[in-house]
Amino acid sequence: MSTVARGRLRIYLGAAPGVGKTYAALGEARRRRERGADVVVGLAETHGRVQTAELLDGLEVLARRVERKGAVGELDLDALIARRPAVAVVDEIARTNSSGSRNAKRWQDVEELLDAGIDVISTVNVHHLESLTDVAQQITGVYQQETVPDDVVRRADQIELCDMSPTALRRRMSHGNVYSADKVDAALSNYFREGNLTALRELALLWVADRVDEGLARYRGAHNIRLTWEARERVVVALTGGPEGETLIRRAARIAARSPGGRPQPSQLMAVHVVSSDELARTPPETLRAQQRLLSELGGGYHQVIGDNVAASLLEFARGVNATQIVLGSSRRRGWQYLFGPGVGAVVSRDAEDIDVHMVGHEHAGRGRGPLSILGGGLGRNRTVWGWLLAVVLPVVVTLALRVPPLNLLDTTTNILLHLLVTVAVALAGGLWPALFSATWNTVLLALFFSAPSGTLTVPLLDNAAALVASVIVGATVAVVVDLAARRSAQAALARAEAGALSLLASSVLDGDEPVPALLGRVRETFGQRSAALLEQGENGQWRVVDSTGPEPCTDPGQADALVSVSDSLALGLRGHVLPASDRRVLSAFATSVGIVLERQRLTRDAAEARRQAAGNRIRTALLAAVSHDLRTPLTSVKASVSSLRATDIALDEADRTELLETIEESTDRLNGLIDNLLDMSRLQTDSVCPQFKEVGLEEVVPRALIGVPQELVSVDVPEQLARVRCDSGLLERAVANVVENAVRHNPAGAAPVRVSASVLGAIVELRVGDHGPGVPDESKERIFEAFQRLGDTPRGTGIGLGLAVARGFTEAMDGSLVAEDTPGGGLTMVFALLTGDARPVSGSD
Repeated sequence: MSTVARGRLRIYLGAAPGVGKTYAALGEARRRRERGADVVVGLAETHGRVQTAELLDGLEVLARRVERKGAVGELDLDALIARRPAVAVVDEIARTNSSGSRNAKRWQDVEELLDAGIDVISTVNVHHLESLTDVAQQITGVYQQETVPDDVVRRADQIELCDMSPTALRRRMSHGNVYSADKVDAALSNYFREGNLTALRELALLWVADRVDEGLARYRGAHNIRLTWEARERVVVALTGGPEGETLIRRAARIAARSPGGRPQPSQLMAVHVVSSDELARTPPETLRAQQRLLSELGGGYHQVIGDNVAASLLEFARGVNATQIVLGSSRRRGWQYLFGPGVGAVVSRDAEDIDVHMVGHEHAGRGRGPLSILGGGLGRNRTVWGWLLAVVLPVVVTLALRVPPLNLLDTTTNILLHLLVTVAVALAGGLWPALFSATWNTVLLALFFSAPSGTLTVPLLDNAAALVASVIVGATVAVVVDLAARRSAQAALARAEAGALSLLASSVLDGDEPVPALLGRVRETFGQRSAALLEQGENGQWRVVDSTGPEPCTDPGQADALVSVSDSLALGLRGHVLPASDRRVLSAFATSVGIVLERQRLTRDAAEARRQAAGNRIRTALLAAVSHDLRTPLTSVKASVSSLRATDIALDEADRTELLETIEESTDRLNGLIDNLLDMSRLQTDSVCPQFKEVGLEEVVPRALIGVPQELVSVDVPEQLARVRCDSGLLERAVANVVENAVRHNPAGAAPVRVSASVLGAIVELRVGDHGPGVPDESKERIFEAFQRLGDTPRGTGIGLGLAVARGFTEAMDGSLVAEDTPGGGLTMVFALLTGDARPVSGSD
């Protein structure tokens, strides 16, 4: 079975009313018709504008649906789907449909058209977008009741901005091209003030720019593009936690403010603090908190990542956010510290490639950062500390040992080899710098204590001197190899962990069986965090926790130690510790997956709700049809009988009066039964059936259910010693009564009575109600339990098809079941399966 491809949506987004959205949409429709496309105008709001109305000439315009009292109403959705053009024009997607329409909103009509494979051209003004209505109200002072979810417009295949300068739009209004002459002056002095129009225009431009930016990010990610594309200026300012941070933030804010858009946004101005894992505890929190507050006041966003190589981590972060400029402070190193290598600023400037780097001077430049900053490496703080300790102590211990008999008899070559072994050991433990120090320290000790003359630094023998130089070279070489191996090992372990995490994540998302809290728990475990929370920003700008795991989850992005954006309104926040820059890639993948799972769960709930509403609509439709006949028939009988009894011009004998009274009684009994079933069905549909469980004997329930049924029509075989069942006696009585009534109604005259019998099978008591009527085919045995189903030759007026549906609903509410079987010899048997008092349901409760 082929699936209809979803149609494509093209939306003309207007900065304000009157900029020509409908005119542009109809112009596009005419162009497509000229290219041979089948185009139908489903609905176009011309607002009496002559130039717009002229574009309808030559286009097929669908007649609008005629409302009650002959008024012309909304889009005739069914007629448009039946017509099935290639392209449909449906104007003003944010409008609310009139009461009685199938959908509450016009954008829902558009969704149905797209699902039917019809391309749609539509329009909307920026102030109708849900996320911007409050902003538009602040600007214009007008509250917009007509809104459309941003996601509906964002999913459009094409969004075209209809824009016009405030001066041109006001001139157009003055010429009467937007509103009638009597409304122009009021409009120009209120909603259409030049300041209002300018602000709305900026709002529309920024919204469209954000959508373009999202598309660019998706394209770069799909094609693995790492180079910076300067489509929009993004400034990253590097913070060290030092006092110069505020100077750098203000400088970066001025750079970002000179970019198009004025005041920076968090996606345009970002500060990043890169720290190594062993320096995290030494970060001055008060200084950073003050800088974060300043950054927030200036419209920027704060990020913190861990990286042993500060320059590489900074560049990795900048490329990850597609930054165009990096702002760095002049190094606080003293001059002698450059002997150990170039500073971060020099490395970033060298490796930035297409990213502009700004070096900002400040009063703290060149005042020193401390000599311990050069001791970092790929081995971590603990191994480095142990390496330095061994580099200082182990050569002394070996030297002293070699001065004690009998080791003092070893020759110079052996002593050199043993000290070389010390250097190798230090290199293996502590890496490059401790190894170089150990080689030098060993050389000094060898020269002092094992070269003639003893106690001097002279080395008379050339071979011994060469051996000492070789010690330094071997130690440095081994240290470099160890350092590189440690780095590669860490990178390989990280890559394996990332690959495993992403593989597990992909399988979880594809299986679709992992809820959001479980996925958040996986995020928390993978990154070793204390808590993880999925945050959502409401229309009022306030954040709320959608789901979380772990103690004390963050309730606001500012509380998170690691934060990634999921969408415009969703963010994933972690609390525990900051993450390395490399981990943010994997975290972003997790965040995207959490967003997908959340959206899928919401869509599933919406689909279930839609199915429930559709089922309710079907029931209401069938109910109205039933009311039109099945309830009216007994009412008509009652009315006719009462009228006959009250008539003064008709002579009635006692037999006639008795017959009329019997008709009234039968009709009212029928009405009473119908109304009871309708009320029961309503309770089942609203899940308001709450059984009161207790142990009951069927020999007590069945006789009460048969009250009103002639004894000669039913045969009962329910033993008194039968095991008691766990049920609600009232619900069971109603269910049995409905089934027996149905059996009696279908049992042919002259046939054996309807048989009601009971038996025990283990922990189950079966109650059987069998008739000898025409029976039901196997393919219809389940359908007879649906509401408003009447099979066979049952005459109209005998019920509205709710009895069996109510009976099954009540039985299942009591943890039982009701099924249909064939009666031996012909007919239908209804089988109740009920739990005995000793059995306990899995999910039931008393």
